[in-house]
Amino acid sequence: MAGSLAVIGSGLMGSGIAQVSAVAGWTVTVHDVSEEALARGRAGTSASLAKFVSKDKISQADADAALARISTSTDLEKAAADADIVVEAVFEQLEIKQDIFRRLDAVCKPGAVLATNTSAIPITQIAAVTGRPESVVGTHFFSPVPMMALCELVRGLKTTDETLATARAFAEEIGKTCVVVNRDVAGFATTRLICALVMEAVALVENGVISAEDLDIACKLGFGHVMGPLATTDLTGLDVLLSATKNIHRDTGDPKFFPPELLARMVAAGDHGRKTGKGFYDYE
Repeated sequence: MAGSLAVIGSGLMGSGIAQVSAVAGWTVTVHDVSEEALARGRAGTSASLAKFVSKDKISQADADAALARISTSTDLEKAAADADIVVEAVFEQLEIKQDIFRRLDAVCKPGAVLATNTSAIPITQIAAVTGRPESVVGTHFFSPVPMMALCELVRGLKTTDETLATARAFAEEIGKTCVVVNRDVAGFATTRLICALVMEAVALVENGVISAEDLDIACKLGFGHVMGPLATTDLTGLDVLLSATKNIHRDTGDPKFFPPELLARMVAAGDHGRKTGKGFYDYE
């Protein structure tokens, strides 16, 4: 199936999607608003591929070939006009995503699948600003994309079976196992589950009931989790989880998704987890 892919956003998620797609044989163009952002993303992809080579999970020749399949552009039309599939992977804010999809609708070829990597925003809200909502689908990858095997496929109200099937074939070709969410409720399935768990975990720590370390140990040894919820939050990004749970709370009004004060204060202080060197744990 390998074809032409455009990835909108060169951050950790976007560069990860570009990497696994290029390794699978896709021709990838990554778009971002500045050459500096694109250079950082490409450097991250190169470093990630080098780690796979060092662990004998991929040959140097295959890593070089994958990197050669990835080009970059600050011109959205140049990046996306001829793409068979476009995956948007920018910050979790509805207005930003809607603006991108308006522009994609104007430049992408007929029949292109327009996918969003959102983890919480209903697909129908994003698709509504386009003239082709039937071609819009959620492809929620997990971070770090080269390591995580899951892709949560999410239908919008008007997503067609054909669009969903194309998105599934793409995700499976690049090595992901898919689950399908048939109604795009805020947070879908996986984000609702992790946000509910994380909000309760943070509240327990905030109220002095248990330490972060012991809470994670309890979840690992008591429930068989590979990683505790607070270590997972550090990996995902406290800012990302805060934004996601705010989106879910805004749409549902369900109090279990209202973020504890501790989480909001940590994000305000810049303690976003691994990417900043400090979250519930120290990484410096």
